[in-house]
Amino acid sequence: MGKFIATGGVSQVEGAGGGGIVPWALITGYGTRDSWGANAHYTYVKTQDYSLKTYGVAVGLYDRVELSLAQQQFEGALAPLDQLNIKQDIFGVKVRVAGDAVYAQDSWLPQIAVGAMYKKNKGIGGLGALGVTNVKQLGAKDDTGYDFYLSATKVLFEQSLLLNGTLRSTRANQMGLLGFGGDLHGGRRIQPEISAAWLLTRQLAAGAEWRRKPHNLGVDNEKNYYDVFVAWFPSRNLSLTAAYANLGDITIFNPKTQKGVYFSVQAGF
Repeated sequence: MGKFIATGGVSQVEGAGGGGIVPWALITGYGTRDSWGANAHYTYVKTQDYSLKTYGVAVGLYDRVELSLAQQQFEGALAPLDQLNIKQDIFGVKVRVAGDAVYAQDSWLPQIAVGAMYKKNKGIGGLGALGVTNVKQLGAKDDTGYDFYLSATKVLFEQSLLLNGTLRSTRANQMGLLGFGGDLHGGRRIQPEISAAWLLTRQLAAGAEWRRKPHNLGVDNEKNYYDVFVAWFPSRNLSLTAAYANLGDITIFNPKTQKGVYFSVQAGF
């Protein structure tokens, strides 16, 4: 527990250490290069027509390697998708390859990490009456896929500011909840993602994130994600995050911008 408080980030909605919707180059937990840290998280996102729950655990090894495991559960709340239920498992790995976001304050070089996420969609529940049980029946090419990303993070202590930029190679539709690839586009695309956080105090941060999304499926007019958040770190063992999230359109069956609340709790060391 030798790292500064809040520098482990919170748990990203796919399980990686970072912001709510964007992975950072920081390694989760408070383990230094001589130790390790771990945490568990629960995240709940509620929009007008849908809800998303994410449970997960992550381990940071020697401030160098991060391993994560998360499950997402996506549910509909409004007809005709009020019985919709989709689950997805996500296995992640991240490796810091250069720089130190915290201690290298006299260098312009940010902390840089590369990561990968293996995602397994477990099928579609609640739409059996319509004959839909698998994302391929919606036009997706696959029900499994990989995301690869490169993140750069810099903490500017004099300005009380954290800046992060991520480039993600992906085929995922709505993070993979609607499968991978589609009838409009089947291949990989490089999508940019950014985060900025202002450290109001040693234990309180506020910021915003933006994540560009692909549009692969004809039945899903996928749009970019963004959020504005406040994160509180009462101790190194606990963090609480609240946010306003805008997830854009999610399927043509409920064609409206999905926006609402985001809550997340992370406990660990």
